[in-house]
Amino acid sequence: MAQPQTDSRFFSAPSRPSRDSAEQFARGLKGFTIAAVIGVIITGLLIFWYAPIDADQGMRQKIFYLHVPLAIVALGGFIAGGIMAIQYLRTRDSAWDLRSYVAIHLSLIIGVVVLLTGMIWAKTSWGVLWEWKEPTLVSFLIVFLMYAIYQPMRFAIEDPERQAQTAAVYAIIAGAFVPLNFIAVRLSQSLIHPRVLTATGDNLPSEMRITFYVALIAATLVFIALWKFELVAKSVSMQIKKLNRSAA
Repeated sequence: MAQPQTDSRFFSAPSRPSRDSAEQFARGLKGFTIAAVIGVIITGLLIFWYAPIDADQGMRQKIFYLHVPLAIVALGGFIAGGIMAIQYLRTRDSAWDLRSYVAIHLSLIIGVVVLLTGMIWAKTSWGVLWEWKEPTLVSFLIVFLMYAIYQPMRFAIEDPERQAQTAAVYAIIAGAFVPLNFIAVRLSQSLIHPRVLTATGDNLPSEMRITFYVALIAATLVFIALWKFELVAKSVSMQIKKLNRSAA
């Protein structure tokens, strides 16, 4: 009976072995982790003790500082995964394939949080969990579902090299769609979803704007720290399994 695949088979490119290791993936991890923790603490203080309470939505508007930065980070992670996929196709270095996979994997997890916080916000503001006529919600859901196909499609392919190549092509095509999602939302004339970010920033008082930018920086730092941590964890796991097979 055939043995199930392991992570080391999922992320391998025999044509050109990776020179990256767990130590290289771990570079900067401690710094980003500390910065992320500090950023989250500062963001929390700003949200509850600095940013004013919204006149229309009251305290429920505070979820904006979690929902919107995470949505931006998730979309940015999808794009980053596509860029890393391009680098994999250029170099055939399996480290770039692993980087792309982890970026997309984390963005999917964050995407779930974005959808949940969006539904909570919608329920408290509009009285419904979802509004299909709202392009902001629907466009993000389309992007999320597009990337939800990525993992089952990837692991349905047994050959490691063909798996990495197919996943890279898909990540690039899907990544190119993300900016179209952003443009479509900005051009839409929805009267439901609030436009809190404009070219002039007039929709946000200065205290809210500062809090939002700090929250966005904190969310980005958290993403990078988690991305590097998962890279290290998967790299160590693959090395252990490789040693076990060699010792067997």
